[in-house]
Order: sequence, then structure tokens, then C-alpha cells
Amino acid sequence: MATARPPYRVGITGSIASGKSTVARRLKDRGIPVIDLDKVGHEVLRKRHEAFEPVVAAFGEGILGDDGEIDRKKLGAVVFADPAARERLNAIMHPRIRDEEARRIAAMAEAGETAVATEAALLIESGQKQRFDFFVVVGCAPEIQIARLMKRDHCSEEEAKRRIASQLSFEEKKAHADWVIDTSGEKEHTFAETDRLVDEIKRRAAERTS
Repeated sequence: MATARPPYRVGITGSIASGKSTVARRLKDRGIPVIDLDKVGHEVLRKRHEAFEPVVAAFGEGILGDDGEIDRKKLGAVVFADPAARERLNAIMHPRIRDEEARRIAAMAEAGETAVATEAALLIESGQKQRFDFFVVVGCAPEIQIARLMKRDHCSEEEAKRRIASQLSFEEKKAHADWVIDTSGEKEHTFAETDRLVDEIKRRAAERTS
């Protein structure tokens, strides 16, 4: 049996509270499947999944919640404050997340999908950009990003700034982009820009298969 041709791969990245999830949802609505690596990471961290025991062994049982599952807020408090701890966590998580991503992409290829997007905050920082045919960076003005994060996670301005500083800025990420979407404006503008992106992805995927 012939193996299905791999779909055209699109990477979507942006720092925390940048608006990339809004862009990803619009892509899905317009017919481009999206794999959210953050959600995949949640899954592999759960009990009886691939990353649970290695992460607990690395960071101790203090990161567990009352239900015995890894409490992501407790884990986040450790890794956001310590670059070495982030590197240790990433070394455990990234290979396991990529394995699950590959399984999902293979299934999508078999189902006939010609383009698939992967959404994640740290695609550049973790050296994964080269895995994609087309690379999209999403971001917004720093003051808007801080306000969004404070509202979303009910955190202080100081905490929001600290978490944002742990990742590359929008300006730094732009240098890696094939396509940039600025979400600083109204949501309707973000949707319109994303619709333009969808048309471009579909055109490129069609050219590759013609």
C-alpha cells in the first residue's frame, strides 16, 4: 500500500497572550487542521502518559496536585523562574510531543488533508522552525500583550512581564517569519488577515500537489 503524501506543513508561533490561538481557530474554521502542541503537552503530562513519570522524577512530587496529577501552575512557577529548569523540562517534553504530533499528521495525510498547521509558543526557541514549509508569526504591541495576560491568567503586571520576558519578543520572532499577523487591532482585522493567510496556504499546498 502506498504511503500518503505528507501534507504541506505550516508552523504558527507567537509569545504568550499574543493572539495565536485566535488565528489558529480561524484557520480551523476555514478548513486548515491545526495541532495545538500546548494541548498535546497537557495530554502527555497526564498519569499513564509518556511524560508524567520523567517530569515528576525531574522536579519532585511538589508539582503534584491533590488528585495526583501534575499541577501545571506549580510546574510553571518552577520553570518560568529558572532557565535551566525550562531547558530540563523541554528536553523531556519536546521529543514526546513531536512523536504524538507525527502520529496525528500521518492520520491526517491518510485522510487526504493537503495542509496542516502546528501551533506552539516555542517553535523558534526550541529550534523547530526548519520542520515547516511555511512559518507564521503572530504578535501584538507589548502593552496589549501584558494586559491580555493579566486578564486571562489573573496575574499581576510584574508576573505577566516576567513570563513574557522568558520568551522571544514579537519583534525578535518576526525575523523568522514567512508571514506576520499583528493582532493589536480589532478581532475583525485579525480574522481578515488570517483569511488572507488561509488563501496563501491553500494556494501553496495546491501548487505542490499539481
